[in-house]
Amino acid sequence: MPIRVITVDAFTDKPFRGNPAAVCLLEEPIDPRLMQAIALEMNLSETAFVLPEVDGTRQLRWFTPEAEVQLCGHGTLAAAHVLYEEGLAPADGVVVFDTASGPLSCVRQADGDIDMDFPTIPVAPTVAPMELFAALGVPVAYVGASEANYLVEVEDETTLRKIRPDLRLLEQLPKWGTIVTCRATYEGEPDHDFVSRFFAPAKGVGEDPVTGSAHCSLAPYWSAKLGKTKLVGFQASKRGGIVRVEDRGERVTLGGRAVTVMHGVLQV
Repeated sequence: MPIRVITVDAFTDKPFRGNPAAVCLLEEPIDPRLMQAIALEMNLSETAFVLPEVDGTRQLRWFTPEAEVQLCGHGTLAAAHVLYEEGLAPADGVVVFDTASGPLSCVRQADGDIDMDFPTIPVAPTVAPMELFAALGVPVAYVGASEANYLVEVEDETTLRKIRPDLRLLEQLPKWGTIVTCRATYEGEPDHDFVSRFFAPAKGVGEDPVTGSAHCSLAPYWSAKLGKTKLVGFQASKRGGIVRVEDRGERVTLGGRAVTVMHGVLQV
């Protein structure tokens, strides 16, 4: 059975930047075990699986090389980009995905950005295990947590960029993901308000290049600290990427661009 697969770099307008995702366009449902096997074969931080539209929505699922995830920003952006680029969604229409995190809607703006409506994931202050501090190896100003992730604020970008975490220690923590963030202080990067990095070795992703779902927590966190609802985040991985955010209370808008880098067909 052939499956069309399109590789997209998300949260960037330049090839080989941002976060790559494989988007598999399914004509009918397939076994989740096959989805997991395909994700392992693709060996990207996420592979997205999109089913045909039914009653105005399309089912969307995301898999890392090791596990299915409940929410994925760059995989959603990549999937919406593919539907628009391939003419499978009207150029000015709203794309609605049915996902494990509920309906997620996407709309392409006139400038090419795609805005996505996501749930807010607030964090609360927490007492973190000592292994977290040992794994990061830098001074920490704040630690909060959501259901899935730690959010760690460090004092500046120099500190954030020099982190070389012990991934084995991070993998053993109660939370499967670790967001590290700080206020933007470097010059020369695109205009942005805050900076982040994201590590998820427990899901088979050492450092994620650009993490949309992390910005569901970063948006309300920095909105409260900086006193504005619309912000721009820069994820300072080796590839780098820009995520526009708007804190809307229980929902957050994530915005960014995407570029197609490869088309192919899987024979399964």
